[in-house]
Amino acid sequence: MDQCVITREITVAAGAFAPGHLGELTQIVPFEMVDQALAATGTTQARLRVLPSRVVVYLLLAGCLFAELGYRQVWHKLTTGLGTLPAARPSDNALWQARARLGAAPLRWLFDLLRGPATAITAGSVRWHGLLVCAIDGTIMSVPDSARNLAVYSKQAGSHGGSGYPLLRLVALVTCGTRTIIDAVFGPISCGEQDCTRRLRRSLHAGMIVLLDRNFDAAALIGELAATEADLLVRIKSNRKPPVLRRYCDGSFLSRIGTVQVRVVECEITIATSAGRRTGVYRLATTLLDWRRHPAAELVTLYHQRWEIETAFLELKSTILGGRVLRARTPAGIAQEVYALLTCYQILRIAITDAIEAAGRTDPDRTSFTIALNAARDLLTQAAGVIAGTIIDLIGSIGRRVLDNLLPARRLRVSPRIVKRALSRYPAKGPNITRRSYKATLSISILATPDP
Repeated sequence: MDQCVITREITVAAGAFAPGHLGELTQIVPFEMVDQALAATGTTQARLRVLPSRVVVYLLLAGCLFAELGYRQVWHKLTTGLGTLPAARPSDNALWQARARLGAAPLRWLFDLLRGPATAITAGSVRWHGLLVCAIDGTIMSVPDSARNLAVYSKQAGSHGGSGYPLLRLVALVTCGTRTIIDAVFGPISCGEQDCTRRLRRSLHAGMIVLLDRNFDAAALIGELAATEADLLVRIKSNRKPPVLRRYCDGSFLSRIGTVQVRVVECEITIATSAGRRTGVYRLATTLLDWRRHPAAELVTLYHQRWEIETAFLELKSTILGGRVLRARTPAGIAQEVYALLTCYQILRIAITDAIEAAGRTDPDRTSFTIALNAARDLLTQAAGVIAGTIIDLIGSIGRRVLDNLLPARRLRVSPRIVKRALSRYPAKGPNITRRSYKATLSISILATPDP
């Protein structure tokens, strides 16, 4: 029988540093960048150990790619592709001590360096009338139910016995077009979304339009965010009665929320499917006061982009974590793990965005985050593409796999926002619930507000 022998060459760091890599993603977070993070935070090892600090950083990032595995199994993934190169075999306790020595500071430094829009795309869903389309929202994550974590992160009450696990609140500023993270903050669930959002003001500036849901409709918060010179588009609550100061031909009117002048757009959105029609009334307020340049109908259409941040949270919590609880059993370990998770997510998004820009004319919505994640896992296990070759590959193996498996163009669909798997074993109250998704058509009507 004929046989085929395949030989493979890999290039990694020398000696004890060899297991420190992320496969092809190492080109986005190279050795020099990690060493600079360690030097800047004073966490470089005092003496060369079996687990140098640089290797531990890559171990934490690789742990996010393999969230279903313990750290010793993640170590096996890092060393599997090294072939006959000698590699340490640390115990679980040695890996824990190495992570504890490192702390969260270098992971936070890396995230602060990498966070941002990460794109030069000036068209499509990334920019609207020259403004970078962004969104702010929050989500919650479960942390291990340990005594140390409970001292910082509390549980949440509920009708089915509460959350069970202590909860962490994460609030992020995301680029809607590419779903890259511009900034993120986190803390215990007792810190509300509005308070966390104030910590994101450092990353807001002119040239942005920030989309916000009704939970952010607070006069003081809107005033603070508007002071950054970023433009806002926020859905306002039904009980707010904004004064009508002046009417415009597009159906919007000039008003005021606190000390901030805004334009208010009231619209009626009807969704028609084979199961019937549903109509809802939305009211949006924006700091864009020129109705000719930014018509009301375009603002209503733009607001739909706010849902991209929900997709980003889904990729973090479901695609990467698989709905799992975080690993660390101490608050310091939780901070380290969350910064590693945010950094890992951003690295994958940078790889996808670089491929889109190199290929040109590809809608970012058609790229699959799951395919990028699985490609990165494969390349890490093979220790492939750790160091760039002499010929610069702008797309890379991950990018090619993403571009070769583009998703179909998005179509308008609607599904009831209900719990698909209830915690209670008893049937839900109320009428029969259908969980089918239906093809839909959408119509938008701008409503004229009567004079007070």
